[in-house]
Amino acid sequence: MTAVQPADAPADAPTGAGVLDAAPALDLQDVSKSFERQRFPWPPWAVARPARRRVMAVDAVSLRVRRGEIFGVLGANGSGKSTLIRLMSTLLIPDSGRISVFGLDVQQHELRVKQLINRVSVDAAFFKKLSAMENLAFASRLYGLDVRAARVRAFEILDRVGISRKAALKPMETMSRGMQQKVAIARAFLTAPALLLLDEPTTGLDPRSKRDVQVFVQELRAVHDTTVVLTTHDMDEADRLCDRIAVLDRGRVIALDTPAGLKAQTAAGLPGGTAPTAVTMEDVFLHLTGRPLDDASSTDDED
Repeated sequence: MTAVQPADAPADAPTGAGVLDAAPALDLQDVSKSFERQRFPWPPWAVARPARRRVMAVDAVSLRVRRGEIFGVLGANGSGKSTLIRLMSTLLIPDSGRISVFGLDVQQHELRVKQLINRVSVDAAFFKKLSAMENLAFASRLYGLDVRAARVRAFEILDRVGISRKAALKPMETMSRGMQQKVAIARAFLTAPALLLLDEPTTGLDPRSKRDVQVFVQELRAVHDTTVVLTTHDMDEADRLCDRIAVLDRGRVIALDTPAGLKAQTAAGLPGGTAPTAVTMEDVFLHLTGRPLDDASSTDDED
């Protein structure tokens, strides 16, 4: 993978073939993001105006993701996972701190960063009147791919996630939410980005499709040296795919280690000399946060 400098890149952007090799894939330093929330009174006529408060969605997060790593982020609903992904992908601007992708500051070199990344989320956007193939063709043009080669590759990827050629040529608005999610995943895989941000990518997929996506993620890393950041509610998925996992709770990173390391730490903190091999990632999460992964007690916060 080489760091090709686009013609319209800023003059002070890092250049040269070694740029991607020299820097970590992703570097966050003391990143924070808050949102203003309104609390409406009940009954509505109790006060003239709703109360406002600031909610800290991401709170002084620092982490570094190595090139070629599959890095997991686990957190309950409202822990700040999706906000963190949006910050990494330039969709949100941090209130404080610094984020860089392969050495490129996401605010100073936003265009260059966008050319290196792709994002899949549960709220993926499409041109709903167009077919899946037309949406993928549009994406291939944006990323400068050869149109004919991209079309062949697109059909291959769609077939592997369970979308037939006939279905691929129908408007997206006729597809179920699960099918649309598969197209979003196919679109990301088609562009083979240097950094792939997966925010709950397998939500709504059947077990077979979920497994196919997991295999694709591993293939992307092996073939294209793609770095992956994955948020998921599937503990087995995180355990199977991730080289390291950060546990996020109320906007803060409270633990960061390999799955085996997290299990060993949890086993050491449990009574009765529990063996690490008997500890699951669900045990790890409960031990660290004191609540299940699907806990919705902090829904005032951003996911």
